[in-house]
Amino acid sequence: MLSLQERGIFSRTERLLGAEALERMAERRVIVFGVGGVGSWCAEALVRTGFRRLTLVDSDRVCLTNINRQLMATTETVGEVKVEALRRRLLAINPEAEITALEEVFSEETADSFHLEDYDYIVDAIDSLHDKALLILRACRTRARFYSSMGAALKLDPTGVRVAEFWKVRGCPLGAALRRRFKKEGVRPARRFKCVYSEELLPNRGEAVDCASLGCPCAGRREEEPEWHARKVHVNGSLVHITALFGFTLAGLIIQDASK
Repeated sequence: MLSLQERGIFSRTERLLGAEALERMAERRVIVFGVGGVGSWCAEALVRTGFRRLTLVDSDRVCLTNINRQLMATTETVGEVKVEALRRRLLAINPEAEITALEEVFSEETADSFHLEDYDYIVDAIDSLHDKALLILRACRTRARFYSSMGAALKLDPTGVRVAEFWKVRGCPLGAALRRRFKKEGVRPARRFKCVYSEELLPNRGEAVDCASLGCPCAGRREEEPEWHARKVHVNGSLVHITALFGFTLAGLIIQDASK
């Protein structure tokens, strides 16, 4: 049951979708894997719409190089655990939300601990190819609605952001790499699922900057946890209006489904 304050916060949501849909969204459980340039905006959109039971999963800390595109990344949050910084932001929107922050990696070693079967919606915004493939296979075995983000880097055109079933995604190197991996291993996701992607692919024009040279606090983690750093995606240029559009589109798919 929504509180009086929540009725005020989400009055415009209720005006469009109706009271029953708003109540349903408040009860649905969502888990978001990866809260970077895509996942952070997805989580924000969900909470601002009326979802209040979110679990955020990411092992990363806010880096100076995140500020150009990630919701909770500011000069004041550099060095903080991403899921904690985002949790604080989401609770500032709705203090009555139930936000669980897990500073963890989804991997073969940890997969069982997340209890994916307990969620209504699973969002994949993971960078690591290996971990992403594993999440896809695991999530598609559950009853949850599952949505995945393909690569959002090296893109500029907002009109190119699209939604398609995984096997119909074209022009996306990440999507192609996932399909090759599944075919090589002789496995397939147990069911179809929708992806957000773009066929646009621009070249990098600038040089990659090592965050250690910037004095960023997260740089020290390379030496402390080399395995964590090895999972990081190759550095490509990316912009907030594209990563946010990917995240908002993922949220939109969930909102559409939950409001039916």
